[in-house]
Amino acid sequence: MGHGQEELVNFLKRRVFDPVLEADEHGRSEGERRKLADVKDATRAEIKRFEGYGSAREVVVNFKRDLNSEPARKIHRESKALRLPTLNDVRDEFEAKAHDLGLDS
Repeated sequence: MGHGQEELVNFLKRRVFDPVLEADEHGRSEGERRKLADVKDATRAEIKRFEGYGSAREVVVNFKRDLNSEPARKIHRESKALRLPTLNDVRDEFEAKAHDLGLDS
């Protein structure tokens, strides 16, 4: 993974993915625990996807795509209902990082 790609993926891990994976199910209803398990599974798959892209530019393109894709919107809704961060929450900061790396698209 190139430096820019690693920087962007690590940013997403730190700000969105890790908080989701570290979320505790204690005090949550059975339905919330099921949703949390689904969101965590989707998050693990998303991390692998982002780590597997061939360049920082691919990370940026797919980040933007994930902001509005139907599967991503479903996960975003569930994450919000569980009071967890989403990609939309860090959009401005992510785009600023991408800009600083010369990856405007």
